[in-house]
This record gives sequence, structure tokens and C-alpha cells, in this order.
Amino acid sequence: MAQAESAGKKRHSIGEVVGALRRPRVALMLALGFSSGLPFFLTAATLGYWLRDEGASLEAIGFISWVGLAYSFKFLWAPVVDRVSPPGFARLGRRRSWLMFTQLMLIAGLVAMAIIRPQGGLVALGTAALWVAFASATQDTAVDALRIEAAADAEELGLFTGAFQLGYRLAVLASDALILILAQHLGWPLSYGIMAALMLVGVAATLMVKEPARADQVMGEMRPLWTPRGLADSVIGPFVAFFKTYGLLALVMLLMITLYRLPEFVMGPMATPFYHDLGFAKDFVGTTRLSAGLAGTFCGIAGGGLLAAALGRMRGLAAGAILQGLAVASFALLALLGPDRRLFALVMFCDNFGVGAAGVLLVTYMSSLTRIGYTATQYALLSSSYAWVGKVLKGFSGVVVQTLAASHGLMNAYAIFFAGAGALGLPALLLCLVLVGPQRAREAAPAPAA
Repeated sequence: MAQAESAGKKRHSIGEVVGALRRPRVALMLALGFSSGLPFFLTAATLGYWLRDEGASLEAIGFISWVGLAYSFKFLWAPVVDRVSPPGFARLGRRRSWLMFTQLMLIAGLVAMAIIRPQGGLVALGTAALWVAFASATQDTAVDALRIEAAADAEELGLFTGAFQLGYRLAVLASDALILILAQHLGWPLSYGIMAALMLVGVAATLMVKEPARADQVMGEMRPLWTPRGLADSVIGPFVAFFKTYGLLALVMLLMITLYRLPEFVMGPMATPFYHDLGFAKDFVGTTRLSAGLAGTFCGIAGGGLLAAALGRMRGLAAGAILQGLAVASFALLALLGPDRRLFALVMFCDNFGVGAAGVLLVTYMSSLTRIGYTATQYALLSSSYAWVGKVLKGFSGVVVQTLAASHGLMNAYAIFFAGAGALGLPALLLCLVLVGPQRAREAAPAPAA
């Protein structure tokens, strides 16, 4: 049956989500969100800070960020996640088995990065980072499917999504802020080891969460994956079902999703080298991101829900695109005005607010588009769509800044780069406005029959 069109329409305030954490099912989604968010920056911005600390060039930092392309191609192996369990883990159930398998892979990969270090060579370190990114992308595929399939109704899906996003953003603060304080006092290798230990939060949640049964009921009607019909159902079926549901409008939706997070992805590899080049100590950056950044995260999650409730789904997405673009562009002010601590705190708040609001709006929207039975593959297609263009382009971010620096100076180069990255959100904003009418028509139409 189709996922109800109303799925995810119910948004909850941050207070409601925090209050609902007393319910074990919601609390487990927060823990799984934490497990999903923790590895992301450890192969991206945080790794860039470590490399810059060791004297790596901006070009090298930009290019090594391409390990994150694993997130963009996860739809290629998502049918396997949808249909089979990894060897030796099947007794946990299809979703939980992949969660446990990938979480153990992540622990091993982060420990390997801590052991190799930049001194072991960028190729070896990059290979370990690619391992982590691949495992993290696969974990995301499984946890997104579990989050959607475990929800009993749209109300619970809204709570699950809010708790998941809250856990994810808390993990980002741990791997993008707390780790800087740890690195200042304990060194980068031990800090990465501590992040590996924090993955045990996800392991514990996987052992405690209940395997959803709805997808298994639908899967039971399908042919085995190793048969020609089963392979076609698994690989082609999710895409056919998606385009059959939304028609040619699906192309516009996918294009909007593809472009929506472009500002954040493109600026990502240069953010932490920028902090380093401003001359801020890691202690200060980490503390500020844990204070102003955390406040921005909470306000952004709440703001995303309020925007959706006040403006509707597509207009809310449009507002989120504006906030995200302005948040990224605000880094240009810091580059032009210099290392002012109060301005840095304000920029950190704005960054987390804009990105947090846009993230909640986009995740809730994508969650509402999937169909039970194809949840992992369809959501992987959608989340890959919003990542792959930005992740390809961000690899050149260091080249752009370094090239601009040759003629404009380093700080002016950063300013031009961040302003341009913020402006990259304009095409997605226009597409959101184009989709307002069709979205209203779909919401007014009767829900499809089960």
C-alpha cells in the first residue's frame, strides 16, 4: 500500500518532541538519530580541520571530501538493504541487522582513522574515511527505513522525525564541536577513538528497538531477490512506483530536492579550515558551537516545524531555503570583519538555525513521499538526490578559495566563496514556489486506496 499522503503533515514543536522522549519508542529514534549523525562530519568538516592543523592544502582538503560521495550513491545498494540481511545478523530482522552490521563497521573504521592519522598518508587515511562514509551511508539507509516503517501513523512519524533530527543535530555538535575541545587537550587520534566509543549509543538502541513488521508483510508478496522477477522488483520497482505515483512532476520534485541543500554542501569543506585560518583556538570554536550552535539547533528544529505549520509544506520549504542561504552567506561577514568573537557566535547561531530548519523541512517532506515495501530504496533515492550534486561540487571548493586567494587575498577569497555558496540556494527556492500549486492539489485529493 502507499504511504499516506498525509504522512509527516503533523509537525511537533521542540517542546513536544522533548516531552515525548519519555516514550521509549521516541527516545530510541533520538538515539538512532545520534548514531546516524555522528560519523558524517568525521569524514567531512572535522577531518578537514584535522588536516589543516597538520598543514594540508585547501585543495587536498576539498578533494578528500569526495569520500562523502558514498552518501550520494547509496541508492545503488539500497535494494539489498530492502530485501536481505547481512550474513550472521539475520536473527535481528532486516532493518536491525543492517544497523548492527554497519555500526560495527563504523567503530572499526573510526578506530582505523585514529591509528593511521595524516602522518600515515592521505591515501591510507582517505581509504579509512571512505570505509566510514560507506558504512554510514548504509546505516542511514536502514535507519531511515526503520523510522518510517515503525511509525503507526502520521502523528507518530512526526514525533519520530523530530526526535531523529534532534539526535542527529546533537551528534553533529559532538563531532563538529565537542571533538575540537577534546582535540585541543587530548589530540586528534584519541578524540576520534572517543567518537568511535560513542557509536555504542547506536548499538544499544539497535538492540532495544523493535523490528517493524509492516515492510515484511509487503515483502512476503514479492519474489526472492535472486530470481529475475525479484531482482526487477527490488531494483526497478521502487523507481517505477515513485514515478507512477507522481508522474512527470516527480522530475521537478527530484530536481528541487537535488538543489535544496547545495549551499550547505558546497561550503562544508571550507568551514573548519576557515576557523583555523581566522586564528581561533579549537577550544573557543568548540565551546561556541556547543553553546550558540546548540541554541541555534534547537531554535532551528522548532522554527522548521513552525514554518511548515504556518506556511504549508512547499512554502515552508521555500522559507527554509532562504534561511539556509542567508546562514551560509553570513560567513562572508566574518571573513570581511575579522575574528570578532561575538560575531562568530552570532554566525554559529545563524548557521545552525538555518541548516536545522531546512533539514527538518526537507526530511519530513521526503519521508512523506515513500511507499511501504520500497522504503529504504525510495528514501535512499531521495536523500541521494539532495546530496550528489553538492558533494561533487564541494570537492572543488578548496581550488576555488585558493584560486581567489591568489588575486584577492585569503580572507576576501573566503568572503566571495561563502556569499556565492549562499546564492546557490536560489534555484531550489524557485522550484519550491513552482511546486506550491501541485502540492496543494495532491493534499486536496483523496488518499490512495490501501
